[in-house]
Amino acid sequence: MKKIEAIVKPFKLDDIREALAEQGISGMTVTEVKGFGRQKGHTELYRGAEYMVDFLPKVKIEIIVADDIVEMCLDTIIKTAQTGKIGDGKIFVYDVEQVIRIRTGETDEMAI
Repeated sequence: MKKIEAIVKPFKLDDIREALAEQGISGMTVTEVKGFGRQKGHTELYRGAEYMVDFLPKVKIEIIVADDIVEMCLDTIIKTAQTGKIGDGKIFVYDVEQVIRIRTGETDEMAI
């Protein structure tokens, strides 16, 4: 099993959720986060004063999937989140040793 973490632009969240649902991925955790990479923030104007916004709003999507569908999930996220502009985001893939569904006690693949 793998954990896929995708940090993307907030306006892409619904498109990604729908695209993954079409592929049979039903569960995910979404967190509103802030950060920056090469984008390095931007300046905004407020009441006539310019100020630097260092951390940009992003959304972190976390999903756990079976090993055999990792590539399909990655392709779906990339195709859906990509705008071709700086700040599109990053995807991280981690190994998952064990998953337990608390309600039923199911483990691993059955708990996804």
